[in-house]
Amino acid sequence: MIVVGIMGIMMTTGVPIVYRAWKKAPMTKALSELVEVCSRARAQAIMMGKPVDLMFYPREGRFAVSGAPAASPGNAGHVPLAGPISGAGTSGQLPPEIEIQMLDINKLKRDFRLDENARVRFFPNGTSDELTLILRSDRGEQRGVVLEVTTGLASVLNETDLQRLRD
Repeated sequence: MIVVGIMGIMMTTGVPIVYRAWKKAPMTKALSELVEVCSRARAQAIMMGKPVDLMFYPREGRFAVSGAPAASPGNAGHVPLAGPISGAGTSGQLPPEIEIQMLDINKLKRDFRLDENARVRFFPNGTSDELTLILRSDRGEQRGVVLEVTTGLASVLNETDLQRLRD
């Protein structure tokens, strides 16, 4: 009986550790999904040899990869989107605890958070539009994701990096 009691105590103390390992924190989950989707969009653009869009739907807190046909003379400036590209890592949904605090594309200094959708384009040569996205959790935690224009690679910013970005 004593051995069974000791085993029960040991298992009880391990439950919080197992739970944290099993369920990712909302901010960590959101950031990993976003970096994965950016990576997938960049890879699709390179492999398909044509631009690919990462669409943000700020009001809904979601994002997805879409193919984008090349602009023709009749639709210069406005490029219609094809449907979403399917497969793992092609879309994501922000957890309810996470909100978009800033969504800036190509340093336009415009608040894309209020738009129905916003587009970040990845190009076949591995480059992309510039993106700065800052997320905020309901616990006050802030993290960000930026896309390097010349490589199209996403980087995660911690709170110290965000402070330098604001200065």
